[in-house]
Order: sequence, then C-alpha cells, then structure tokens
Amino acid sequence: MKPILEVTNLTKDFGGLRALDDISLTVGQGEIVALIGPNGAGKTTFFNCITGIYPPTKGDVAIIPPGGKKIFIKGLKPNHVTQQGMARTFQNIRLFQNMTVLENVMIGRHCRMSAGIPGAIFRNPATVREEKKVVEDSYGVLEKIGLEQFVNEYAKNLPYGAQRRLEIARAMATEPSILLLDEPAAGMNARETKELDDLIVRIRNQEKISILLIEHDMKLVMSLSDRIYVVDYGKKIAEGPPMEIKANPAVIKAYLGEELDA
Repeated sequence: MKPILEVTNLTKDFGGLRALDDISLTVGQGEIVALIGPNGAGKTTFFNCITGIYPPTKGDVAIIPPGGKKIFIKGLKPNHVTQQGMARTFQNIRLFQNMTVLENVMIGRHCRMSAGIPGAIFRNPATVREEKKVVEDSYGVLEKIGLEQFVNEYAKNLPYGAQRRLEIARAMATEPSILLLDEPAAGMNARETKELDDLIVRIRNQEKISILLIEHDMKLVMSLSDRIYVVDYGKKIAEGPPMEIKANPAVIKAYLGEELDA
C-alpha cells in the first residue's frame, strides 16, 4: 500500500522535557490508522508537531498526495499544511459558536479560494461565482456528514454529537487527502459513537480520505483500525493490526493492566 503520510524519527523537546522521542509512523492510502496510549503519552503533541502548531526538534514529516510527489511539510505554518492536504479536528471542540453551521464549513473552504482582497472589495464576476460555489460545496459537505438539516442553525445550538461531526465537516471542506481526528468520540454516548464509527468508515470508503485518529474508546479503535500505533511516555512501544496490539504485553502494561476492550 502506498503511503500518504510519512513521519520519520519525530522528536519534540520542551526545555528539558522530551515529549516525543524518535517516533516514526506511516499511513497508507485508504487506511484508517489509530494512535493510542495513556493520558500524557504525547499523542496530541504528535498531532501538533505534524500539523505545524509546534515545530519538531528533529525528524521529518511528509505528505505524498495520490499520484503526486512527496511534499516535506515540517516547518510549514498550519494553514500551509492544510493547503498540502492534511486537515484535523481538535480534542476540545473549536467551532465558531456564534456562526451558522454553513458558515463554519465555508470557513474550511477558505484555503481553496483564489479571490484576494481586491476581488472581495470590487465584487468582480469571478469572485461572485467563486463565493456561490463555496456555498454550494459547503452544503454538499453537510449532506455527506448528515448535518444539512442544521444548515442555518448556530453552531452553539447543536447537540454535542452534531458539534463533533461539524468539526469533521469543516475539516473535510479543505479537501484533505488525510484527515486527523483527535479523540472524536470524547463525550459521546453509545448511539453517537456508533454513528461516528459509520461516518469515519464512510469518509474513507466514499471520499477516499485516509484517516489517522487518536482515541481512548478501545472498542471504536479496534473496530475501525487497519493498524494501530501505541505510544507511552513519548516513545513508540508497539505497532500492528488490532488483534496483535490487543495481545501485546507492553501495551497491556502501558494501560495499567486493563484489558483493552474493557
């Protein structure tokens, strides 16, 4: 399977603290890959480093778009990383709460727009056509995610599970080749988690978007993932298919002896 994301020897130091220690990871085209580990293991720091929020201390990060050449993205700003085809959601919901559902998704389309300040001021025909297409494309994303009934509702008024899906919709509006989900099931009930499971699989199968997710819900991880990476204290301690990870003694020990499917 051809890789779409290659992370090589990624290390991140905060002063004298090594938060990530020489982690390498790949995601193949069409794969759903999970990154798991105890609280404080370095998972979100890893996401922040590969998406441009934190500069890595060392290591390389590369995206290989389908049919394209390898693009090294370490050192790029987050908006430029997004332009190269990597989008993400956050552990804590970061919607524009006083904007509508449609407007939240339209913001995600910004990185694919070509109109500049002059076009916005003088409203030339090309800008008007582009803005119309942004509205149409954003509504199309809402239909794919199943949120079209909330199109004119303020984001703050959505049920919790719908807010989580709206974050995914906004990320998808950037037209990513790989989507990073940071604890997408956090706070969800059983019904919402099942709907999320179905949605992630649908995004991979229908939209041909690869997925890398951080998640503590091990039932979700085991049912979704093609492969799993496990980190503890900033180090990678295991990688492999779900059943292999489930039986790995080092993984069980990292989770304080708890069964992964408990």
